[in-house]
Amino acid sequence: MPNTSPQNRPQPATGRRPRLVIPERVRWAIEVLAPAGAEEILEIGSGPGVAAALVCERLTTGRLLAVDRSRVATERIAQRNTAHMDSGRLTVQQCSLAALTVPHRSFDKAFAINVNLFWVADPSEELEVLSRALRPGGVLYILYGASGPTGADRITGPIGAALHEHGFTDVTVVTADAGIGVAARAPATIP
Repeated sequence: MPNTSPQNRPQPATGRRPRLVIPERVRWAIEVLAPAGAEEILEIGSGPGVAAALVCERLTTGRLLAVDRSRVATERIAQRNTAHMDSGRLTVQQCSLAALTVPHRSFDKAFAINVNLFWVADPSEELEVLSRALRPGGVLYILYGASGPTGADRITGPIGAALHEHGFTDVTVVTADAGIGVAARAPATIP
């Protein structure tokens, strides 16, 4: 039987955080989003905060607002991203997207990874919030990992139709080995 006394167990390197495992769908989504510089970005359904960390690392003077309806998720985001919160680069808010209140035209981009509300139910309230929150021409990315719950057509068709219906333009299906999704530009006028 191996000796598992405390002095024989592998110890983490002092002063180093455990290595973060980043799912391929998140890496891909951040590449599609391409956050940079001074952009103001909204993340919808932020989960454990992995994507938030990657976005904040790319921002210089920009900021990210990460929203999730789950208290547990928002606590995890905050714990994982303490330095980004302390720097003012990240704000975390617990609420549903439909209940989100932000000043009109606050964001250059918004994104969601594996958030099903956009295709399993009527996303009218959420798209109205996003059309007000995004600056004219701002881009919304609704993205799903390739190992998602269903085929691309079942997801991208309803999402694209809903975006068109709510005045979004340049609606484009995004596909890659790592994922699928839809990107669209915010309406020029607030509905």
